[in-house]
Amino acid sequence: MTTTEHLSKQFDVDLEKLRSHMLQMGGLIESQILAAIEGFYTGDIKALEQVIENDRRVNGYEVNIDIECSHIIARRQPAASDLRMIMGVSKAVTDLERVGDEAKKIAVVSKQIHESGRLQVPRLVDVRRTGSIVVGMLRKALDAFARLDSVAAAEVIRDDAAIDEAFRGMMRQLITFMMEDPRTITTALEIVWVARALERMGDHSKNMAEQVIYIVKGTDVRHTNFEDVERKASR
Repeated sequence: MTTTEHLSKQFDVDLEKLRSHMLQMGGLIESQILAAIEGFYTGDIKALEQVIENDRRVNGYEVNIDIECSHIIARRQPAASDLRMIMGVSKAVTDLERVGDEAKKIAVVSKQIHESGRLQVPRLVDVRRTGSIVVGMLRKALDAFARLDSVAAAEVIRDDAAIDEAFRGMMRQLITFMMEDPRTITTALEIVWVARALERMGDHSKNMAEQVIYIVKGTDVRHTNFEDVERKASR
């Protein structure tokens, strides 16, 4: 085996480790979202506190992966698609960490609601359905990263419209509750933060999908209408 072949294989190993660590981080964040939403409904304070505590692990993943990216660039001096991969992972990890922040936010708000004994509105607002859409988007974005599938990434971007519509639906519900019964105003306003957190998770999953298309196609599709994104992802 030549030195060049050896270095190339080691570089592939480094890149695979980088993606693997990112997917591990994604798995942790998915569990954070699910636990936070479940706690929103059940009022399991210990589970909610665990979500809040686990945010440190999420932050640790982000820091360590950023260090990995820096070391790979310094050692390997990558170019073209390899450089796009490292840059894409670095940006996607930032979005993943922010999804984790939003999960923590849901846990904090849910804890406040249940500790104060205000249970009426949370049982009526369909947070679980919206959360399922968000988790599905995140899973698909991570899967697109794992397989470097630009077409699947474009589907995640399309799905962001469903999150936006679900968010608008929750806002309409909450406004109706507040108008019909002023006693629900405090809780409804707190749930606005939960709804906004879910909507932001969708945005960050969309950003991750955009990075997949950038890695695979070398095309920046941010701030591009979906028809153009779909065309660029599939060509």
